[in-house]
Parts: sequence; structure tokens; C-alpha cells
Amino acid sequence: MIGGGKLDRRLRFEKREGQEDQYGNTVSTWVLQFTEAAHRVWLRGGETVMAARLESRQPVIITIRNSARARTVTADWRAVDTRDGRVYNLRENPKESDNRGYLEMLAEGGVAT
Repeated sequence: MIGGGKLDRRLRFEKREGQEDQYGNTVSTWVLQFTEAAHRVWLRGGETVMAARLESRQPVIITIRNSARARTVTADWRAVDTRDGRVYNLRENPKESDNRGYLEMLAEGGVAT
């Protein structure tokens, strides 16, 4: 179980949106949706995790408080750590953790966005 004191990171949750440039072309950009306190746990151990780490991918579980805006997050968003600038591609929609006050999602760092 996680407590509020473990939410030691600030993550910007961003969604890709198409915007028109000055020439009428659609350009895809990341647009900030909200910033949230979060907890990050690096995955270790299993064969697939070790293979991912050999390829410089870092699988991680991100935990945030359950709220209306947090439930809008989908697997095509990304999270950016405001402290160190690491970018995490979300790999699944958030799911309720064992403690229903929080949502957990699988993400992966070190991959193209």
C-alpha cells in the first residue's frame, strides 16, 4: 500500500494533438493536460524486464492519486518528470491499485515518443 508521502515526483501528463502550422499542414505536438504528484517504481527481475533493460528501455510502474482528471489518461499519452526531464510512454490505461485511492499504470522510459 502506498501513502501520500511516497508521491515524491511531479509528472506532467501530456497528450499528442494535431495543430495546424502557418502553411496549413497538421503538425503533431505534445500538449500539457495536467501535472500530478506521483510515485515511480522501477521493474526488476523477470526475463522480459531484463531484456528491455539490455535495450536501454526502463519499464516502470507509475502511481498517482485517483481523480476525475487522472481517469482521463490513456495509453497514448506520456508522462514527463519535472525534476529530471525523463519521458515515460504510457503502455496501458491506468488501473485502480489495491488501495482504491490510487491509480497505477505501466510506462516505459528510454523509448521514442
